Amino acid sequence: MKSFNIKVTARKDLGKKESRKLRLNDQVPCVLYGGKENVYFSAHTNTFKDIVYTHDVFLINIDVEGKTHQAVLKEIQFHPVTDEIMHIDFMETAPDKITIVELPVNLVGSSVGVREGGKLRHRKRYLRIKGLISDMPDSVEIDISELNVGQSVLASDLSYDKLEILEPKRAAIVSVISSRLAAKGMGEEPAVAEAAAEAEGGETQPGETPETAPAEDQQKK
Repeated sequence: MKSFNIKVTARKDLGKKESRKLRLNDQVPCVLYGGKENVYFSAHTNTFKDIVYTHDVFLINIDVEGKTHQAVLKEIQFHPVTDEIMHIDFMETAPDKITIVELPVNLVGSSVGVREGGKLRHRKRYLRIKGLISDMPDSVEIDISELNVGQSVLASDLSYDKLEILEPKRAAIVSVISSRLAAKGMGEEPAVAEAAAEAEGGETQPGETPETAPAEDQQKK
């Protein structure tokens, strides 16, 4: 995985009132969990822009006043009106620790079905992957060169050494549908619809996992 370094300030005073004070000074309250104890810290909102507003996923080295922790970003809470970053949760990890990470899907190649007039539908842009953090790639690459009209790549079609894909086996990741059906708004060929019958709806986004931990002052998006 790509790595990213940030320097932050430890938080000694917790609670909603103190978090509000931080935000008024363009600071983002954060929590790091998954280690021996939770670590609370904050940093200027600009510190996080390169790891929040990106398609990439990083192994983040967090320097908390001289002590470094390795972590992955797990959840971001945004203000419902302004989209300001309100709170960030990080999960502590280590090279020899089994971790669940949402990796971006990178499509490579030129689909034969698209060249023949079909429409590409990239249905899942992130996949939940389980394994050692040291074995995690930057992204999940899927070669779509042989993908024809009416065909899909399902989660069950993918296999990686030392990594486990935690998506439903029949979840469609990418499909090619006929341009005629796409124009009519029917969405997909019957074969594709059947293949994706058990896939969850919509695209996944970073941080959308059941592995969340309670953090003080969490707010619902």
